[in-house]
Amino acid sequence: MGRALALREDFTGSDLRRLARASVDADQTRRLLALAVIYDGGRRGDAAKTGGVGRQIIRDWVERFNADGPDGLITRKAPGAPSKLDDGQRAALVQVVERGPDLELDGVVRWRLLDLAAWVWDSFGISVSKATLSRELNSLGFCSSRRGRATPPRTQRR
Repeated sequence: MGRALALREDFTGSDLRRLARASVDADQTRRLLALAVIYDGGRRGDAAKTGGVGRQIIRDWVERFNADGPDGLITRKAPGAPSKLDDGQRAALVQVVERGPDLELDGVVRWRLLDLAAWVWDSFGISVSKATLSRELNSLGFCSSRRGRATPPRTQRR
């Protein structure tokens, strides 16, 4: 069986309990209290019971704590899937939306998300759903109406 990871030496169990009391993130508090058990000489299994997790998770928390200190135990947002479109493809999409559709060229009189998804497929060979395309357009500053049409960003009137 492998050897347990050592915790950093610049903290004590009482330091972690003090940080846990000041924390506004409930998950960070739970993680700090579990690691405080280890600092106080408890076993990793006892720390796992305190944290309500398994020993492997405790090991993960120790790694995060050793690398980033107490801030490493703050709940982070999961990164999610990478975007299907790269920056060049997004720039081309912006140009197409700002140019507007051409009936002869594009076969439509106004852009709908479905039409733009078909354009992305024809241009780049990438299949995107209407929901994905809507998120991409919103991140680019466009707003889409309930009917699914993409419209350029609104400018402020004076």
